[in-house]
Amino acid sequence: MAVQAIEKSKIKKGDTVMVIAGRERGKMGKVLSLRLSDGKLIVEKLNMIKRHTKPSQKTKQGGILEREAPLALSNVMLYCANCQKPVRVGIKALPEGRRARFCKKCKDIIEKA
Repeated sequence: MAVQAIEKSKIKKGDTVMVIAGRERGKMGKVLSLRLSDGKLIVEKLNMIKRHTKPSQKTKQGGILEREAPLALSNVMLYCANCQKPVRVGIKALPEGRRARFCKKCKDIIEKA
């Protein structure tokens, strides 16, 4: 089964998201990076893996390093601070000609784009 590339996402780097599926369900974190080519994102302090590495020029100290592994974009939802829960996101046009993301539950603007 081939992974289909995602053209765009309503989640951006720096957003607070909540995991809605998998073993990390219910946990929240900040998005560190987003890979739309394969539909994955890395969330701060979530989905930690242990990596056994040899000493090299890049990492002088070898050993067991812990780092975040990618999560599927479909397993997270944007967290609305106003609603205090994960929500769907919409995009609406503002009067000055710009666009903004908004929470579909409370209609509060999340961030101006």
